[in-house]
Amino acid sequence: MQGGTTGIGYGLKYQARCIADVKADTETTTFIAGTLSLKEENEVHLIRLSSSETELICEGLFSHPNEIWDLSSCPYDPRLFSTVFSSGESYGAAIWKIPELYGQSNSPQLEQLASLDAHTSKIKRILWWPSGRHDKVISIDEENLLLWSLDSSNKTAQVQSRESVGMLHYFSGGAWDPHDRNAVAATCDSSIQFWDLRTMKKTNTIEHAHVRDVDYSIKKQNILISAEDETGICIWDIRMPKVPIGELPGHAHWTWAVRSNPEYENLILSAGTDSAVNLWLASIPSNDDSTNESPVDSPTRRVDPLLNSYSDYEDSVYGLTWSARQPWIFASLSYDGRVRTLHSLNLRRHNKEKLYLIDNKAIN
Repeated sequence: MQGGTTGIGYGLKYQARCIADVKADTETTTFIAGTLSLKEENEVHLIRLSSSETELICEGLFSHPNEIWDLSSCPYDPRLFSTVFSSGESYGAAIWKIPELYGQSNSPQLEQLASLDAHTSKIKRILWWPSGRHDKVISIDEENLLLWSLDSSNKTAQVQSRESVGMLHYFSGGAWDPHDRNAVAATCDSSIQFWDLRTMKKTNTIEHAHVRDVDYSIKKQNILISAEDETGICIWDIRMPKVPIGELPGHAHWTWAVRSNPEYENLILSAGTDSAVNLWLASIPSNDDSTNESPVDSPTRRVDPLLNSYSDYEDSVYGLTWSARQPWIFASLSYDGRVRTLHSLNLRRHNKEKLYLIDNKAIN
């Protein structure tokens, strides 16, 4: 199924790469996005989907002092989020708090709760444990992985432990396992490294093509999805890291981001520098499946895994997020600062138990 981009639009003033679902907001579907302007004062936009699901409304517009290269929302407090930012050659990271808005027309200033200032090289990513309340955050720079203890009430963050990636390697990002708060996957050159936060030791490695992004399956343990330059999208059972259990073609150019759906385990989103967002239906084996055969290539289950390609973006798409509150909705952010929220994704709910495609093919 191919098609142009439909849905609801919202424009940021400047170029941008980062958007996140405010998953701790259980009342409304809300996203937060940050800009990447070299010359102008950057902005953080708090964006709410209207109750009629026909409009994106700016709930708050806040100034941010530097270019935003990474942005993540706290999973247990809708007013907390983190950014990685740069000013020239200098990089930093901080935890921010959104002030009470009280319907004000002019948004007050963000409150900086803590500065993650123990880094000595270029910071790449801040990770919150995605499954609930946890007083730890992870920061990743090119050379080190740091575990912080966050005390938001006292506005402090202290380094609890740190470990170096070692010689001849550079970290580029990572993801925190939602099923195990002691496990994190870090992308590193042409590999994915798995780390145990209790010992800060590497436990395993997947050697593969240049990895741009990784995301764990929320619904199924031991499943990791990667976006890679040469092979597109790979699906891994991390207990058997030598070969992927599934592969998807990815994008015409770099596949930059992948996101596993928070509710429907077979749905995967990807975004790329070919100015497209792809929606995939991947057949992921169950955790006790003994076969290593790729489900997409299985002769008895051969289907086109591409459900839809949203291809009328005018620039590369770097930002991508599902809504945890309404998992049939996603938001994308192209480099020209355009937010697109797609509703229903050509899907419809049935009996509150299964999600069906329009052609009546059940997802789960």
